[in-house]
Amino acid sequence: MHRTAALGALCLAAALLTACGSGTAGQNSEAGKTSKIALFLPESKTTRYEAFDRPLFEAKVKQLCPDCELLYGNADQDAAKQQQQVEAALAQGANVIVLDAVDAGAVAPLVNQAKQRKVPVIAYDRLISGIDYAYYVSFNNVRVGEMQGQALLEAMTAKGVAGQGEIVMIHGSPTDPSSADYKKGAKSVLEGKVKVGREFDTPDWSPDKAQQQMEQAITALGKDRIVGVLSANDGMAGGAIAAMKRAGYQTLPPITGQDAELAAVQRILTGEQYMTIYLDIRAEAEKSAELAVALAKGTPVQAPAKVHNGTADIPAFLLDPIAVTADKVKDTIVKDGFYTVEQICTAEVKAACAKAGLQQ
Repeated sequence: MHRTAALGALCLAAALLTACGSGTAGQNSEAGKTSKIALFLPESKTTRYEAFDRPLFEAKVKQLCPDCELLYGNADQDAAKQQQQVEAALAQGANVIVLDAVDAGAVAPLVNQAKQRKVPVIAYDRLISGIDYAYYVSFNNVRVGEMQGQALLEAMTAKGVAGQGEIVMIHGSPTDPSSADYKKGAKSVLEGKVKVGREFDTPDWSPDKAQQQMEQAITALGKDRIVGVLSANDGMAGGAIAAMKRAGYQTLPPITGQDAELAAVQRILTGEQYMTIYLDIRAEAEKSAELAVALAKGTPVQAPAKVHNGTADIPAFLLDPIAVTADKVKDTIVKDGFYTVEQICTAEVKAACAKAGLQQ
């Protein structure tokens, strides 16, 4: 993945909010003014944001608009910090805000501040509720949950345990509306087919908290009763797996994930994790960058869909998720260049890579 050369390095050095650009006279629809595009991401515990979303977005903006200035902030899962970042960007004259909200149900006042300044807002990855705005770019989140539920059911059926024991469901942050969609999709597949022994919402999508939750579930249910784990993302799956290993599991029950984190892909190849949901983050980041540049130039784009956020129908671009098990890593994650074989196939997973047809 390519970052924005020296300019990207300058952005990385910023603690709260960085404005970096070419220093030349890029222009927006107001003659003589430099276009400023702001991107705000919610946290860094999930590796995708700093490793993929940010550099891909920045690179696409620079490709389409070399003279645009980029403003960036990561909130580290702190809603108050994100509010400060967005307000600082508005004060600096941002022309477009791309916002992945820490608390998507509570940022309507921030969006309203932007609207009062005639600054369009693009909701990135998480649907903002309670107010109208320019665009929403994400994945079909209910479908993500359906895929996770279906994969878990298939894995348990293959092991002959679908009608036995209980499953543990580890959902994402209650402040992230995407989490509710994942939960809805998974339950639509699993309800009536499996028994849910324990179910958790996980603040901040924290792997550490997921590990604690899994430990609680093992203590309450007994490790022999747990026949599957529905984890909403890879980081939490890693926490749950750590808890099961600590509890002495010789064979891990099938467990789901999402985001195709490198460690998760390696776990899938070695058999510790059953599957992940691969999201084409490049498509999401680049589509958002295209929209941001278009809005900065005063040329809105027609969206193919609309999503109702409780207040308004938001023009939306919804991308398709892909379920990835060990046999699909080569033709998805590697084929797309999300990770190289060299990155995946370290010494610890070399034999598993060979079995999956991944050769260095």
